[in-house]
Amino acid sequence: MVRCVRADELSVIQQRLELGAGPWPTADPFLFCVHHLDVYPEGNGAFGPDASLLGGRQIGQDFASADGWNMYHGESVPGFPQHPHRGFETITFTRKGLVDHADSMGATARYGRGDVQWMTAGKGIVHAEMFPLLNNDEPNTLELFQIWLNLPAANKMVEPHFTMFWEHDIPHVSADGVDITVIAGSLGTARPPMAPPASWASHADSDIAIWHISLAEGATWELPPATHADTTRVLYLFEGDSLGVADDHVDQYSGAVINADDWVTLAAPSGGAECLVLQGRPIREPVAQYGPFVMNTDDEIRQAFADYQATQFGGWPWDVDGPVHGADDGRFAHHATGEIERV
Repeated sequence: MVRCVRADELSVIQQRLELGAGPWPTADPFLFCVHHLDVYPEGNGAFGPDASLLGGRQIGQDFASADGWNMYHGESVPGFPQHPHRGFETITFTRKGLVDHADSMGATARYGRGDVQWMTAGKGIVHAEMFPLLNNDEPNTLELFQIWLNLPAANKMVEPHFTMFWEHDIPHVSADGVDITVIAGSLGTARPPMAPPASWASHADSDIAIWHISLAEGATWELPPATHADTTRVLYLFEGDSLGVADDHVDQYSGAVINADDWVTLAAPSGGAECLVLQGRPIREPVAQYGPFVMNTDDEIRQAFADYQATQFGGWPWDVDGPVHGADDGRFAHHATGEIERV
């Protein structure tokens, strides 16, 4: 968790961050951000890699990036089999590859290739996120960001659900070697789909923004000021040797808490750059977190574990822990309400 301390009122970069292989540092109201980039090999016809490539991996807990990819908690198909959440939201921006979702409400989805799933865990949900390898004659590359956004105390026990932002519905701002994917937070005339109703992002004064910014070599762009003086803005450089930030810069695989009060020029040197920006006004409530549960007090965390042990948040209606939705690469969402979306 980042605590924003401004040492120099004139400095654009207020705090520097190191980005390792695991989750990146975040600031209230964000809880977690991770970037997965896995260049999976050809599929084996059963949605996983050739079994001969699994030797030496810690199956069920594979995060070592051997050969440039991970199985994570998957055994035969990479991904994250069923696991619970309560008290926050997951925002999954999948740039490459596909994710197969299944949950305790009986809902399923297959999304990717620029889509975003915004899931409100609320009072409790169990879901699986599997990464099926559909290409059997070429590599299967997966790239995604998963971001956890806190819920205000008043909304932590709302009913769970998810919303799909399909790639064609997500606006872009593009000009002169710059392309910004606007997932949350209006940018000029670009207005993304509406966040779920219980989300902190649905509050008009939350100042939430999630922007993916790509700059070609030599391109510049001015990051506009935030709406509110107490908004925190964090920039993560995940591609490129460096990125100019006003009169300063951030280096490869690093980030910064930056001044959100004024226009800030971003400039890409040789090779270009890609960064993710997370901004928002802090919720300013106590955070009690243990694994997949995020509440306000330790007693509420203990209650979350007790509720999960007693009810499994509705139970798991699937025959396997990590369902995969077949060989058809069509994207879809089948909601618990019965509504079906197809792309």
